[in-house]
Amino acid sequence: MMKILKSLPAKLVLGVIIGMAVGLFLAEDLLPASINTGILQVIVTAKYILNQLINFCVPLIIIGFIAPSITKLGSNASRMLGVALILAYVSSLCAALMSTGAGFTIIPHLNIASAVDGLRDTPEAVFKLDIPQIMSVMSALVISVMVGLAATVSNAKVISQALDEFQRIVLLIVTCVIIPILPVFISTTFCTLAYEGTITKQLPVFLIVVIIVMIGHYIWLGVLYGLAGAYSGKNPWDVLRNYGPAYITAVGTMSSAATLAVALRCAKKSKVLRHDMIDFGIPLFANIHLCGSVLTEVFFVMVVSKILYGSLPSFGTMVLFCALLGIFAIGAPGVPGGTVMASLGLITGVLRFDDAGTALMLTIFALQDSFGTACNVTGDGALTLMLTGYAEKHNIQEQHIDFSL
Repeated sequence: MMKILKSLPAKLVLGVIIGMAVGLFLAEDLLPASINTGILQVIVTAKYILNQLINFCVPLIIIGFIAPSITKLGSNASRMLGVALILAYVSSLCAALMSTGAGFTIIPHLNIASAVDGLRDTPEAVFKLDIPQIMSVMSALVISVMVGLAATVSNAKVISQALDEFQRIVLLIVTCVIIPILPVFISTTFCTLAYEGTITKQLPVFLIVVIIVMIGHYIWLGVLYGLAGAYSGKNPWDVLRNYGPAYITAVGTMSSAATLAVALRCAKKSKVLRHDMIDFGIPLFANIHLCGSVLTEVFFVMVVSKILYGSLPSFGTMVLFCALLGIFAIGAPGVPGGTVMASLGLITGVLRFDDAGTALMLTIFALQDSFGTACNVTGDGALTLMLTGYAEKHNIQEQHIDFSL
């Protein structure tokens, strides 16, 4: 029980509850006006500073995750690796595009009333501590790709090792700085939203959205396994039926990396998967194939955009977001919230979300992240079946492949 209470989703839920309770209390004006305003100013100031710190780390996260991932993949470059990389990207991209289509079809019919009238005004921050980013989000993405590819082509071992160390440093920053302050940042954001009256009427919508997203996970898994079976000429049920323990473990851990040992055990129970493709594909896909998380994030950003900004992003903007999100997903770490943390730059840079939109996105994503991870892990079996079919069609001899990221 204590382990559950110490988990990130539990802390985020507690932060949401406390923030909304404080915001609703302050909205009742039960305290003297000066005290009410003073409390709100402290909350708004804290939210501003924490948002600045999170945004400052976004380019670092992009460089720390994307560039080392490219060098790791390139250093083990082979035909099978290229096929696996394409499969992972196409799966995430198509899942994102399917989610986009569902969003444009379903969200306009949901009972979402954008709160634009009759809102309370929150006071200004007492002071603003500006922490500018070291570079723009797109600059960070471009430099990550260029440096990663150049280091791979030139076989720059020192730079590759430095990028690997930098990735560990950034992951430590995310784990020890960003993750701990998220509940506080989210609590202050929900406090202001509750005080303004923006979010209190939308809670039933979030429950409906989570159910819709979970249905989307199952649909996409059905598509993946159907395509894998058709391509390989093997029965995909022989793979899928063994994935129950891995699915449950992923729901509990919210981490593809933490579920890896169980996923390998489940995959090796299948009689249609080649063991060399399992040893190669399952560890690799655990790090680069995040179709469930991508599907979830795309639908959620559209819902948040509708709630907070009154409209859905344009179709062109969403296509660009999906294309780039597929790249970010390949470089995202297989840890709780890894996808949304790695793609914060896209959320703020491409979709132009402000601090309220970012906080709301982080919260609702984290609350269902376990199911997105379970979809990721289960989908890895389908892609491994595709690899098996590819190897057999191209007469690639079975052998043991020692591959690790």
